[in-house]
Amino acid sequence: MSLIEEKLEEMGLTLPEPPSPGGNYVPHKKVGNLVYLAGVICIQNGVLSHEGQVGSDQTIESGYEAAKVCALNALAAIKGAVGDFDKLREIVYMSGYVNAVSGFDSSPLVINGASDLFIELLGEKGMHARAAVAVAGLPKNATVEIQLVVHVDD
Repeated sequence: MSLIEEKLEEMGLTLPEPPSPGGNYVPHKKVGNLVYLAGVICIQNGVLSHEGQVGSDQTIESGYEAAKVCALNALAAIKGAVGDFDKLREIVYMSGYVNAVSGFDSSPLVINGASDLFIELLGEKGMHARAAVAVAGLPKNATVEIQLVVHVDD
């Protein structure tokens, strides 16, 4: 068990199975020492954990929780891509998308759910640049979707 998996256990979190692509694409692409992860949504135990728009169906707080679910799915995707968390050097960049009502301007507060989890779990390695964008809809009407670029060892 890696240090990251031990820390997840200490945090009371369980790493899910890596998400399967929802279309005609690969879940990750490795270029040199960078791994580009496809977008992951808030699926937990095979079902959507948070559905609908923040500002209508969801609150900022429930959106924050949806972003945490996305972060766990992204971690599973990282492990699926490189086979071993010990190869993870850092999270470089995250794009966060919030399914929200028109005019919603608090996307950063929602996407903090993923950022906070990465930083709590990984410390300095979890610090990343990011975008947090409100959108009119996401696949399966998910509340949040994130994409990552991570730096790994060979």
